Amino acid sequence: MSLEGKKLGFIGTGKMGSALIKGICGSGLFSPSNVYASDLYEPSLDELKQNAGINVSTDNKVTVINSDVVVLAVKPQILRKVIESIKEDVTEDKLVISIAAGVKLEDIEKEFNDGTRVVRVMPNIAATVAEAASAITQGQNASKEDAEDALAIFRSVGSAIQVSENLMDAVTGLSGSGPAYIFPVIEAMADGAVYEGLDRNSALILAAQTVIGAAKMVLETGMHPGELKDMVTSPAGTTIRGVRILEEYGVRAAFMNAVIESSNRSKELAK
Repeated sequence: MSLEGKKLGFIGTGKMGSALIKGICGSGLFSPSNVYASDLYEPSLDELKQNAGINVSTDNKVTVINSDVVVLAVKPQILRKVIESIKEDVTEDKLVISIAAGVKLEDIEKEFNDGTRVVRVMPNIAATVAEAASAITQGQNASKEDAEDALAIFRSVGSAIQVSENLMDAVTGLSGSGPAYIFPVIEAMADGAVYEGLDRNSALILAAQTVIGAAKMVLETGMHPGELKDMVTSPAGTTIRGVRILEEYGVRAAFMNAVIESSNRSKELAK
C-alpha cells in the first residue's frame, strides 16, 4: 500500500493518540481532510477538529469505514472490546496498527477475522514535537510494504526502527516510558542552577538544550556515550566532580532499573 492519497484513522484520542495525530498532520504526510478519529470523550475530539482540522466522530465504525490505515490508540484493558466492535468493518484492504502497550500480535490477530493485516508499534509522547522514538514489528499477515508504510507514518513524527516482537517490552521500558525519566532530570538540573542563582526560565532552557545537544551528539557522531563523556571531563576539572556525584548516588543503576522495571510491567500487561 502506498500512502499517497490514503486515509488514516485513529481509534482513541487520549494523550498518545492526540500527540500522534497532531504530529502526523503537522508533518504533511497526511492531509487533515484524510485523517479520521473517534473517541467517546467529545472534548478531545472537538479540540482536534478545531486545531488539527481532522474528521471526528464518537462512532468507531465511522473511522474504520473511512480509513485505509487504522491506528488502535486505546489502553490495553479495553482493546479486545474495541476490536470486537469494529472487526466486521476491518476488511482485507485495511492495515491495522496497534500501539497498545504490552499486547502481543498473536493476541491482537486472534480477535480479528482471519487474514487481518496487523502491525504493532510502540511510539512515545515526543511525537507531539516530531521527535518520537518508535519501534514496529509486523504480524503474520502483514507484508513488507505494510511494515514500510508503518515506518513511514512513524518516521514522520521522529525516528522509527523495526524490531522482532520479543524485544517490544524492552522498547516499551526504554523509549516508550523514557521521556518520563528524562523530564525529572531536566527539572533537577535546572533546580541545581536555580540553587546557584540562575533564574528559573534560563535554567530550564539551558538544561533542556543540554539534553537535546547531548542526544544529538550520540546520534550524529556515532561515538559511544562513554567516549563523549570523556571529551568533556578534563582531569581535576568541574565535570568530573559532577560525574563522581552521579556515580556516588547510583544514577546509572537507577536508570537501568527504571527501564527494566517498566519492561517487566509491559510483560505483565500481556498476560
